[in-house]
Amino acid sequence: MSQSLKPLEDRNFDKMVKKFADRIYGTFKGQLRLELLQEDLSSLHESEPMDVWDAGCGFGQMALWFGERGHRITGCDISEKMLARARERFAEAEIDATLVHAPAQEVATTLPPQDLVLFHAVIEWLANPLETLKIVADRVRPGGHLSLLFFNHHGLIYRNALRGSWRLQYLLDEAWYGKGKNLTPPHPQTPEVLIDWLGAHGFEIVAHTGIRVFHDYMEEEARAESDLEKLRLLERKYCREETFRTMGRYVHLLAKKR
Repeated sequence: MSQSLKPLEDRNFDKMVKKFADRIYGTFKGQLRLELLQEDLSSLHESEPMDVWDAGCGFGQMALWFGERGHRITGCDISEKMLARARERFAEAEIDATLVHAPAQEVATTLPPQDLVLFHAVIEWLANPLETLKIVADRVRPGGHLSLLFFNHHGLIYRNALRGSWRLQYLLDEAWYGKGKNLTPPHPQTPEVLIDWLGAHGFEIVAHTGIRVFHDYMEEEARAESDLEKLRLLERKYCREETFRTMGRYVHLLAKKR
């Protein structure tokens, strides 16, 4: 493995497993994220069985969703505790999968070309984001798909600017990492940059969705007083429109390899 990848510097979430389970996946915002991802991937999910690699599978929600449909699953993660929960999920569902405790850069060297590669909320935590993306994207066979979900640079700037105070200087200095909550990643990504990158590496975009284009910018009081079902409908109405989709807290790009 190339030393320039510095895989040991990639973020490991072993110490934050409970926070992920309780405050992300177990909330409205986590459910909305999952719903929109599954909607973008529904046609692939319903297809004939494919080889699917979930590179950074976490608790295995998306991998299991494909596994339940009969697709052949490989998953990996550098968090041993998250991977243990993924294994429990697959065991409870009595579905076979190859789940590997290793970084995606390492697993990529052992995999044949894949029909679908999922790379969700990983790139922003990597020591070398685009170098690793190249390694992962190279595992997509011609005619196959890459599902790329990332923490949006635009959303980070906008949300923190609205909150003001000490955050303004850190935004000007682009020194947000390590400030505030532990879940602010070091390398938020810009949609336009990644779209250009994918085009230059032989991919065409077939779906572009903003994940939480309103929810994360609302004050807590406003969210508490809002009908969540109406908020869900509003999110779904605008999440794929050009202006709003680039402002989602996360952005999902589904790209097909030419």
